[in-house]
Amino acid sequence: MIAYVLRHKSFLSLLLVVNIVGTIYGYWWYKYQLAATPSHFLLFVPDSPTASLFFCIFLAFFLFNRNVPYIEALAIVTLFKYGVWAVMMNILTLIVDGSLSWQGYMLIASHGAMAVQGLLYAPYYKIQLRHLVVAAIWTLHNDVIDYVFEMMPSYGSLNVYMNEIGYFTFWLSVLSILIAYRLTIHGKRQSLHAN
Repeated sequence: MIAYVLRHKSFLSLLLVVNIVGTIYGYWWYKYQLAATPSHFLLFVPDSPTASLFFCIFLAFFLFNRNVPYIEALAIVTLFKYGVWAVMMNILTLIVDGSLSWQGYMLIASHGAMAVQGLLYAPYYKIQLRHLVVAAIWTLHNDVIDYVFEMMPSYGSLNVYMNEIGYFTFWLSVLSILIAYRLTIHGKRQSLHAN
């Protein structure tokens, strides 16, 4: 039943529209930081909307029964990573500040969904090791840009914890890459051996 829904054209179309809207909102959310970002870092600053953009591209191709493995690898890794990351940062903001705006709760819900949707489509990705290696390089390189060159998203009261957040983010990247490997490459190898 779930597989039927995930592949149904109407559901895919709705999911694509929702993700396009979310992606546009995400880039708008970054507008002030992007305006202050040196041009050579622009590609690496809006993390979450770029992750959802990868997923939009996947969905657009998947609607026509086509696969784009490099985009799929980037989508599953970055959707999970930045989905979980934003949920954790907003929960941490709630703990540190004692309160959270309605936008913060909205970000928790939307980014939680973002992390889950990337994993739900794992059986349909055509990812091979070379695709995942490129996604891993992109993701870890992005951590360097964020926490070595200090291009990370600004979270107000959390700025004093940037070293700890950077450390957490690195290991979240590693976990995201491992989960993507387990659900795609390793999972398909196990299926082949079982048959």
